[in-house]
Amino acid sequence: MSVTAPDPRRRRRLGAVAAASLLALTVSGCSGLGRTAVGPVTYTTDREAVVQVNSPSVRGCHRLAPAGARELENGTLVDIIVYPTRDCTGRGAAYVATRFSDVAAESGPPWRSYTFVH
Repeated sequence: MSVTAPDPRRRRRLGAVAAASLLALTVSGCSGLGRTAVGPVTYTTDREAVVQVNSPSVRGCHRLAPAGARELENGTLVDIIVYPTRDCTGRGAAYVATRFSDVAAESGPPWRSYTFVH
């Protein structure tokens, strides 16, 4: 029985296939994770309570405290829209760019929900 040396081209192909497989597994493992807005959304309620939500999901409508918020700071890397309703609909919404804040008018309703712009 004779022993032959392994073909270097075959070894490279196997290495490339193994690397591609590992890359595919890594990407598919991360794709199930929800995207988040990196950073905090901080708001102050009518009762002066400060609430901070860190890196919320960029998907869906996010409700604020039941009493709503008079002040909101967007410390995330994604712009948001705040609403005076609990379901992210209706008139009177305000656009709050990343790293900015907004204050609800004293005569108007407080902010009750927000959604990310993406």
